[in-house]
Amino acid sequence: MTHLTVFHEDDPELPELATGDPVVLVGHLAMSGILFERWSATRPVADGADSDAILDAYAPDVARLCASRGYRSVDVARVPPGAANAAALRAMFLDEHTHGEDEARFFAAGSGAFYLHLDHRVFRIICEAGDLLSIPGGTRHWFDMGPNPDFTAIRFFTHPDGWRADPTGSGIAARFPAYDGSTVHPG
Repeated sequence: MTHLTVFHEDDPELPELATGDPVVLVGHLAMSGILFERWSATRPVADGADSDAILDAYAPDVARLCASRGYRSVDVARVPPGAANAAALRAMFLDEHTHGEDEARFFAAGSGAFYLHLDHRVFRIICEAGDLLSIPGGTRHWFDMGPNPDFTAIRFFTHPDGWRADPTGSGIAARFPAYDGSTVHPG
């Protein structure tokens, strides 16, 4: 289940808000400039479908988002269960960083947790299949795919060179609860 937890940046032990209510989640994120949407495929997507089939199944939403946000390219990224390089991939995204452009991801399958560092708060958004999250460029954040990652995501880019992270040098990410890979949360 999609879930939002909000912590004060100085207290990773006591959440200020924990909710799976979609109205509260969307509203809370929108107040911080974060776009969150739920998408449905226009046709069934088979397990193991190739990138073209995934993009085709979500083509109307992909086209709408590209037109409204100025994204110039998209691709499909996968981390399958049992990936040999899973630990190294997970580690690449666990430190707080920013990007010069939006980080927009749509989860076609699986799950992952984005942590956004906003106004002395840390927002943890656990995204699952059907969730789109768009984080404005310059937002401090990190991503945790869990210890046994399994997800397929459509990625959106404004710049042709794609994803590039600028580390903040902060150690904040290590102080917050890691994502365990579960999409079931109280609240």
